[in-house]
Amino acid sequence: MDLAQLFVTPRNTTHRQYEALRAYFVEQLPGPEVARRLGYTPGSLQQLVHQFRQQPQRTFFVTPTRPGVKTQDAVDRKIVELRKQNLSVYDISEALKKDGVPRTPVAVSQVLRREGFAKLPRRLDDERPTVTKPTAADPADVRALDLEPRTFPTKFGGLFLFLPALVEMGFDRVIGRCSLPGTKMVPAAHAMRSLLALKLFGTRHRHDVMSAVLDEILALFAGLNVIPKRSFLTEYSCRIAPPCYPTLMRRWFDAISQLGLKQGTSFDLDFHTLPMPL
Repeated sequence: MDLAQLFVTPRNTTHRQYEALRAYFVEQLPGPEVARRLGYTPGSLQQLVHQFRQQPQRTFFVTPTRPGVKTQDAVDRKIVELRKQNLSVYDISEALKKDGVPRTPVAVSQVLRREGFAKLPRRLDDERPTVTKPTAADPADVRALDLEPRTFPTKFGGLFLFLPALVEMGFDRVIGRCSLPGTKMVPAAHAMRSLLALKLFGTRHRHDVMSAVLDEILALFAGLNVIPKRSFLTEYSCRIAPPCYPTLMRRWFDAISQLGLKQGTSFDLDFHTLPMPL
């Protein structure tokens, strides 16, 4: 057996990288020759050299430990301990975060794989750890609207200042003449009032509505039991046929003009930056 070949013939990725970098920087061999000798493409060798320049202190050699003694830091031991309690990588990641030693689910998975743990089988809900879960709102349904007198806190109370104008302009009648899509649960006028409520209250986007789905005033303004969820509001615009838009805008402005509101003398331009190729 030629023992010298054990040093010059890499048997793993780290050894191979070491020999390639040593040949390039110490022996100062040309890149194509180094790539050919160690089985790299010129591009991959160039990337390896670049990474080494960025991190020249990387470790190539592992410090040996005493025979028979396996080192394992406290976090790894904690991960193993939590897995033995039937916790998933996500549960373990959350538990470590609460202990002030955050680890991603991927990092937890790597430790468990190294320790010989297999993936957990899919668990039933009653087998999962008890955690605080978000409150699920009911589906939006105009037929479930409750108009019984009651009081509740809200931050959307200002929306009702717009109701007299919507009534005077005949909002539902305007929407009804525009052939907008609707269902028995969420008619077109109710869907449009839901979207209008978000705009009237501020500059909210559709994805922000999830933080307010339990607000009863927001739902009451729309005429529903609860405000529609993000998925409905996002998909609603995709269901509107292009010819509906000019019809809606024409009827909307005709109705608004009858309210006696002051006419604007300027308009705003909303600019968006676009990335340009170099």
